[in-house]
Formats: sequence, C-alpha cells, structure tokens
Amino acid sequence: MVLLAAAVCTRSGKALVSRQFVEMTKSRIEGLLAAFPKLMTVGRQHTFVETESVRYVYQPLDRLYMLLITTRASNILEDLETLRLFSRVIPEYCGNMEESEIQENAFHLIFAFDEIVALGYRESVNLAQIRTFVEMDSHEEKVYRAVRETQEREARTKMKEKAKELQRKRYEESKRGVKSPGFSGGSSGGFGMGGGGFGSNTGGFTTPTESITPTPDTRPSSVKPSGPNRAMKLGSKAKDVDSFVDQLKSEGERVVSPSEPANKLAPLSTPQVDVEPVHIVMAEDVVVRAGRDGGLQNMEVQGILKLRITDSDHGYIKVQVDNTESRPIQLQTHPNVDRELWKSCCQIGMKMSNRPFPANTDVGVLKWRFQTTDESHVPLSINCWPQDNGAGGCDVNIEYNLENTEMELNEVTITIPLASGAPPPVINDCEGEHEYDRAHCALVWRIPIIDKTAPTAAMDFTARGVPDNFFPVRVCFSSSRLYCNLKVLGVVSTSDGAPVTYSQETQLKTTLYEID
Repeated sequence: MVLLAAAVCTRSGKALVSRQFVEMTKSRIEGLLAAFPKLMTVGRQHTFVETESVRYVYQPLDRLYMLLITTRASNILEDLETLRLFSRVIPEYCGNMEESEIQENAFHLIFAFDEIVALGYRESVNLAQIRTFVEMDSHEEKVYRAVRETQEREARTKMKEKAKELQRKRYEESKRGVKSPGFSGGSSGGFGMGGGGFGSNTGGFTTPTESITPTPDTRPSSVKPSGPNRAMKLGSKAKDVDSFVDQLKSEGERVVSPSEPANKLAPLSTPQVDVEPVHIVMAEDVVVRAGRDGGLQNMEVQGILKLRITDSDHGYIKVQVDNTESRPIQLQTHPNVDRELWKSCCQIGMKMSNRPFPANTDVGVLKWRFQTTDESHVPLSINCWPQDNGAGGCDVNIEYNLENTEMELNEVTITIPLASGAPPPVINDCEGEHEYDRAHCALVWRIPIIDKTAPTAAMDFTARGVPDNFFPVRVCFSSSRLYCNLKVLGVVSTSDGAPVTYSQETQLKTTLYEID
C-alpha cells in the first residue's frame, strides 16, 4: 500500500490533525480533505469511498472521522488494518473525542503517526511498541549533557587549584623578599620586550598600554643602599603568612601545603583498556529523584551497547549477550539488527548476513530502559536530617547507605547546599573528606569508594540557615558495574562460528541524583 496522508477531521471536513507521508503541497492536501464530506452519501455502509485519483478510508469517532488517503492501487485489506491501528492510537493520547482534546495533543498524535507509517509504507509495529517509541527519551542527548557537565566541573576544579597554586607561590616569593615577575609591569630589563619571554609581544602578564622602553631614570640601580633597609619585610616573620592561612582555613578554604599532594581530592582515574579490533562499550545513565521525607519520585536507568570495529575484516560477527535481569526492563535493538536472532538466542547480528557492521564508528546496537517508583531499587539512599538549634542555625546529620551491596560506587560526591551568604559550616564529625565550595555556597562530601565492606557512613555539621536551605542534596558517582544484569559472553564469526578476540568497557554514571 501507498498511504498519502492521515488526518483527524470533523464531519464538515475541517482538519484537526493532518500528516502527509509523501511529497504533497498544502493546497493539494487541503483540497482532498475538503472534498471528502461531499463524497459521503446518506445510509452508506462502506468505510471507504473512491475518486478518480485517490481512495478515502475512514472510521467514525463520535463526531469526528479518522481518515486515511491512499492511492486507488492500494490493497483495501491492508488499508483497513492500518485504519484500525490509527483509530486505536487516538484514545491513547486523547481521553475525549473532542476538537480541543485533539488539538491539545496534536504533536503526540503526529509522533505516533510517524511510527506507524514511513515514506508511505506501514511499519511492522503494534500499539505497545508505538507507545514505547514515542515515550522513549533521547539517550544521546543525556550522554552529551552529562559529558558537558563533567567537563565544566573539572574545569572549575582545575581553575580553583591553579588559583591556589599561584597564591601560594606569591606568598612564598613575598616571604623570601622577591617580587613576582608576573606583576612587574614590564619595566625591568630582564622581563621587557625581547628579554625573558614575558613581555608584551609574547602573551605574558605585561599590560600592553604601559611603556616598556627603558630610560636612564627607570633602570634599576645596581648599587645597594648603605643604610639599614626597613622595607620589604613581608617574609621576615612566618607568623604573618601562617595567620593568613589560618584565616583561610577558618573560612572553609582548603589550602594545599608544599608537602601535601595537590591532587589529594582529585577523582580517581579510569583504568585504561587495551582496545582490540572489536571493542564493546556498555554504558548506563542513572536518574533518581527522591523526597527528603522518604519515598522515590522516579528512577530511570537507560543503557546502550555500542560496537566499534577498527578492522573491516572483523565486521562479520555476532555478539552473545547474557540477560539475567529479573526486573521488567525494556529492550530495543537497532533496526538493522536481526530481531528474530535476538529473540531466539540473545545474539546481536546484522539483519542482512552479507553485510558487515560499519567500521571505525561507534554503533549503538542495543538499548535498554528501566523505570520504577519502588524505592527498594535505589542503589544508594541518602538521609539528610537538619534540625533547628534555636540559635539561627541548624544541626545537620546526613548519612548514606548502599542498598545494592553487589555494586561498587566510585568517586562519590554528595553536595549539600547552604544558605546564601552564610559563613562556612562547622564540621563536627565526618567519615571521608569534605570541602567548602565558597563559589556555589555548598558543602561537598567526597567518598572515594562505597562497597559492601563499608556500605554506610555519616557526617554531622552545624551551619546557619533553616532546614529548607539544605535541599536539594545532589549525588554523583560512577561504577564499573552495570545496574541491569546484562553482560557480553563472547563474540563469534558469522562465517565459521570461531571465537573473535574483543575488548570491553562497562560504565555507569549518574545524570541526575537528587533528594529534594
């Protein structure tokens, strides 16, 4: 069959929603819809009517019509079957068959129509599949947003560390009585134009508008004064610097000493994987929204299995997947993957066996999705308990508990917001590391790893504010173990069934994990 257009219209031919599937002008489709009521005859029992060029297949929906416009050469039985599917889609998104309801959900209906028909030909889908396809979110968009947030977070961290390092060097030079060349203005002979590489023509710290031509009046004298020098004694007493450092620490800033590693709180590096010609990546994104008083608002896990083949000789393969997941997860294969092969033996192979998988590109071949409001499925639970202490502040106790003891969470950060303009919190007790983020007015609790050997910990602090100031609590972590019980058992060649060497990565990370 060739389906030209699908529309929901009134008895008078007014189109409420119309979707054409082939190249047609707006005036052409409006003319066809306007001509439809004129072809109706009283007492006619058929559900189709023909003209010299097209066929109208319709079904009454209360005071409306579900109308399909096809060619006259189209198979009428297939047309009627397609019409029934279109008619079942309408109640899925419109509770009442009213004009206002149809127009309000027009975009949902158009998306559903596109899942039924593509380029004029019907797709092999049912109502449940249409509902799944329309509701499915964009995994690529979430991955892009998560990567961008991670890059921004790492850039802010590096910026803070660089600022602290420059500040520490400045104080050390001041302590030795040496003026930093970065702020010399370019008037010294050693750091002027063409001198030491920090002049105005090399992108250094010298201000371009300042004069950098040395004159006899501005050249530094090489003769030292004979009298006692009472200037430049910033470094004569170490207690001045120590008092400043103590003040920074009292305000919640973390000061790195020369003997302390600068990257003490840096996230753990991801181990490198030796990439084979066939490389498999299984990645999951976790979204959790929970209430501060308990209860799970929503939890969603979206996963994808990607293939990357760097050698075209290894393109003719099949991937054996082991699915031991007992929870109700939704699985979807790529349109070019053989679905019957997947349903029968959980193998991923090309639908056309004479075609290889694309080389030198990441190909998503399998997606899965799990969504629930059952709080027993949450991998990590957070209990934040702020209590008013009667002195303009709150005593806050926050603890976490690893609910899924089979998982191992890495680089865990728990961020607790603080009242705007409030002084740094007073930490009474903390298991792990903590840091006061002055720029975002938040307390960051860092735990390198959470597993079944140490599944729970707590932190207790006092801060100014009311209980609502300490929400929402945000959690971020990663893991090398997937949430859903899916894994790759092996890769074999489609020609002779011989095992193929492959490499594999598994990644789990949080896109949003919030307790509000």
